[in-house]
Amino acid sequence: MNIKLKSVLFFVVTCFSGYAASAQQLYRLKPDRVFDGKQIHNNWEVLVQGNKIIAAGTPASIPFHAKAQVIALPGSTLMPGLIDAHSHLFLHPYNEISWNDQVLKESRVERTARAIVHAKKTLMAGFTTVRDLGTEGAMYDDVSLKKIINKGLVPGPRMLIATRAIVATGAYGPKSEAVEQEVIKGAAEAGNLEELIKEARTEIGQGADLIKVYADYRVGPNNEARPTFTAGELKSLVEVVQSTGRGVVVHASTKEGMRRSIEAGVLSIEHGDDGDEAIFKAMKAKQVAFCPTLAAGESIASYGGWKKGIDPDPARITQKKSTFQQALKSGVTILMGGDVGVFSHGDNALEMELMAEYGMTPLAVMQSATSVNANTLGIGNQLGSIKPGYLADLIAVDGDPTEDIRQVGQVKFVMKDGVVVRPNEQHP
Repeated sequence: MNIKLKSVLFFVVTCFSGYAASAQQLYRLKPDRVFDGKQIHNNWEVLVQGNKIIAAGTPASIPFHAKAQVIALPGSTLMPGLIDAHSHLFLHPYNEISWNDQVLKESRVERTARAIVHAKKTLMAGFTTVRDLGTEGAMYDDVSLKKIINKGLVPGPRMLIATRAIVATGAYGPKSEAVEQEVIKGAAEAGNLEELIKEARTEIGQGADLIKVYADYRVGPNNEARPTFTAGELKSLVEVVQSTGRGVVVHASTKEGMRRSIEAGVLSIEHGDDGDEAIFKAMKAKQVAFCPTLAAGESIASYGGWKKGIDPDPARITQKKSTFQQALKSGVTILMGGDVGVFSHGDNALEMELMAEYGMTPLAVMQSATSVNANTLGIGNQLGSIKPGYLADLIAVDGDPTEDIRQVGQVKFVMKDGVVVRPNEQHP
């Protein structure tokens, strides 16, 4: 190629690149206040170009762009898109149909159709990212759901997916009274270390972003929860999974299940109902995060007939409150994730309300659902904060959630990847 032709091509490419950059949509967002993932700033604005935040600060500090589309958000708080660290898009509330019947009687086509609806409800509620912790019998269908959301075929949040959770052979449901009858299982079974590692590698090969394993389950003589994998098995699993750049998340409710998981070096422990001061101290020391799933606990109790505010708290709720308060006192990292799917998608913020009700400050709850979740999930370099260079996942809620956390449920504006997906009244 001669020098003249190279020069022409360079000029054309440079001009086209400059045109593409200048053609990117510019938004200037003007709320009453901005929560940047750590603290509240009054009289701040945010400038978005394409799918990135390019400036955030006082109006005087934001560069003027004549072509920027101004979106006024009076009376609102602008904040990073919320992150749900424990969701199940392929489930719906157990008071609609039992978990067993969802797994056994709903076709995977129906379950995927429901998951698409759930994904849209999640996004419109201001949750622009979810960590989805198992399809519960729908195999690897979360891989396809993630792909079609990423392609823009259906609206939904960014997804970090576990595909199939891993359980000890014989531990999980559904189960048939006719032992010779084979039924669909809600998770992948592993009977020894070799099977455990093989299953994890299979799931990674299918597209899992993380591995979820049940460190304990209801396998005791009286159907009580007991550990299902040894500390050595869990440690080997973590070593294999971490070598691929992923983490292991565990379901654990017993002290021993939690202790073994901490020793293994897992990323987070979900539920943790029997956690105590010593357990949470060990979690903090090993940098294992805690996802308490308070909303699932209250929802299941309500399905059993409990009327909150009228009836005394059942033992499970009393235990949840005590555990959560001990976790708070310990300083362990607390994630926001309610196990949505047990309760209605779109109501994800219920977990945030309960975290505040159980003793966490509203500001800390907001941090948990944004920057803390992002950092723990390994996406804190691009999501969970409002900073120049970060992805433009932004939401606006009425009022100030630091004064009343219930305001996080009053979403008026949602932007994902620089695209406005839920307009407010001033931006039809």
